[in-house]
Amino acid sequence: MQGLSCGTSNIVGVRFAIYPMADNFVEIIKGALEEVDTSKVWMQTDDVTTCVRGRSEHVFDVAKAIFIHAAKTGTHVVFSGTFSIGCPGDSEGDTYMSENDERLNEEKSQQESVEAASHFALYPMDNPNYMQVIADQCAVAQEHGTFTKGVHYASRLDGDANKVFHTLETAFVNASKTKERAHVTMTAHISANSPSKKDNAS
Repeated sequence: MQGLSCGTSNIVGVRFAIYPMADNFVEIIKGALEEVDTSKVWMQTDDVTTCVRGRSEHVFDVAKAIFIHAAKTGTHVVFSGTFSIGCPGDSEGDTYMSENDERLNEEKSQQESVEAASHFALYPMDNPNYMQVIADQCAVAQEHGTFTKGVHYASRLDGDANKVFHTLETAFVNASKTKERAHVTMTAHISANSPSKKDNAS
């Protein structure tokens, strides 16, 4: 890693796993993937996680679509991922940065109504004002109407999955613009159709 520095790449990536809580989880995951157009992103799956990389709008478009198409089955589904921009040495798949900004899955995603809950945490690397950056994005979530409360080590969002992902993307993109050559990561755990009663008490 010698000679590499933060903020040297504009590629956005997410490494995630999706967990349908059902015996036919393979069928649900494969069914969701078949409905999602991934032609504008670099994507690779192994036996642990899936990595999606490219322009920010396409990475979030694909991640959201996979989650929504899995969750629309009514099965309890959990998405757990880490988003990143500005990772030192990140270059593989950079050809996808030339794609236009048309989101290939947005129309189909917006047709589905899936209630979701999320815990997310922002990590603005090498930024001495990181607490203000985080606070500002929690304020944005409040403006979106998705912010529920702060929890230990994260903030909670609730609402339609399309709105929750919109908040996550806005917070992530905003944080990446607060410092030149920024390196920002964001963890997001998103759940739909949970049998557990939501505890939204303030």
